[in-house]
Amino acid sequence: MNNTRAVGVVLLLLITLLGACGGKDASSAVPPSSGQMADKLVQQMQQTKFASLDGKMIKMMYHLDPAVLEDYAVRTPLLNVRTDEIAILKVKDAADLNAVETAVRERAADVQRQYESYEKAQYEKAVRYKIVTRDRYVLFVISDRADQLLQTYDSFFASK
Repeated sequence: MNNTRAVGVVLLLLITLLGACGGKDASSAVPPSSGQMADKLVQQMQQTKFASLDGKMIKMMYHLDPAVLEDYAVRTPLLNVRTDEIAILKVKDAADLNAVETAVRERAADVQRQYESYEKAQYEKAVRYKIVTRDRYVLFVISDRADQLLQTYDSFFASK
């Protein structure tokens, strides 16, 4: 009988240990900062010169009060000859997601108007922009490599 009890205790310990060693699910994975994500995405783009926007510029270019954001990173072309752009905006309160998405769409429309009669290829790229909302993050991408960038972005939220 002692052997049966000992085997039961060992099995219980094994089950407990295996359960504790299990991987985290995607919902518990903590993504890197917005800046780290944006830097990784920029590395995948053909363009090498990007500027980082501060809160004042975000307010001006995105028509968005940065006070609603917990974290953000916006990378725009250093020279105004390309439309490539990445913005990762993490809202403080999920209730502000719709307002942030609206501001990002307005930014996309501004970029399109800027290039509509200037550079047709850049305008076409701006028309194919992507917006992805995940948890409290909004990703905005204008790039020929948008699909590849979205895959990398998704990997930031995958289980570790």
